[in-house]
Amino acid sequence: MKLDRRSALLAALATPFAAHAQSAPPRGDKPLPAGLADPTETIDLWPKGVPGKPARLPVEKVEERSTNAMLADRSVSGVANPRLAVFRPRVANGASVLIMPGGGYVRIVLDHEGYGLARWLAAQGFTAYVLFYRLPGDGWKAGPDVALSDAQRAMRLIRARAIRDALDPERVAAIGFSAGGHLCADLATRHATKTYDPVDAADRLGARPMLAAPIYPVISMSAPDAHMGSRKQLIGENASAALEAAHAPHRNVDKSTPPCFLLHAEDDDVVPVENSLLLRAALKAAGVPVETHLFPYGSHGFGMTRAMGKPIGAWPELFLSWTRSQGLA
Repeated sequence: MKLDRRSALLAALATPFAAHAQSAPPRGDKPLPAGLADPTETIDLWPKGVPGKPARLPVEKVEERSTNAMLADRSVSGVANPRLAVFRPRVANGASVLIMPGGGYVRIVLDHEGYGLARWLAAQGFTAYVLFYRLPGDGWKAGPDVALSDAQRAMRLIRARAIRDALDPERVAAIGFSAGGHLCADLATRHATKTYDPVDAADRLGARPMLAAPIYPVISMSAPDAHMGSRKQLIGENASAALEAAHAPHRNVDKSTPPCFLLHAEDDDVVPVENSLLLRAALKAAGVPVETHLFPYGSHGFGMTRAMGKPIGAWPELFLSWTRSQGLA
């Protein structure tokens, strides 16, 4: 379905983007390696207040997990103010990519599944947005839909801002890793599901990405293929079969699901490769275009930095070629 560009323009004019100062991106105490920098531009998703707050707000915490001075590997937990960190190219190609890092729905990985990819995409001409989404275990009213609410809202804000930023509101893709891959696939399959009440004109716009790339994604919510840690955080240990089905993206694919790019290592011992295969089968059955790349080695969580120097390190170029074949870039 084509986006109504008139609606996008009206939403851009009606949405108060500069109503208040934007929150800073998550930062750690350790200096970043030379040549790297954190983003300076952020976009708060909910300027009128984050919906469905728990009685006790989580406290945002950034943890540096790397002991290598030349490698940053930060994660953030307790996101109370969901937001986008923006990486803009020097010469924009008009397309945008929403990035959803993983972290098992208990944390969000900043660097090798977020900022590293965003810097690379910006170098290719894309405007990249890294999403810091709320986590379902922190008591938000939306429960297992809370991260999807943030992803839907992020897509709509990117579109509402696109014309003002000289970008194409139709050419917005989504990519996610591990649990962020689940969120990416959830957005691709449930983009039209109402998970929050509209707050401004941006919410008149669609949340469907033009393309979606779930990378080593959590897909199944059932044994033996489910990543049980993500399942526990998302729907609980004793979830019903109906709740499992509602949050298993391969069971929600339909003809409105956008074309997908799937990538997985067959030796992944955290999220079994069967997760990508289940999603691929569902996409094929629904007639949704899908490109799939399986590598024998790569393990889990390779992102950008951990894939370098290995055969699986070719994946960003494969992804870029696919986006071009689909008309994104």
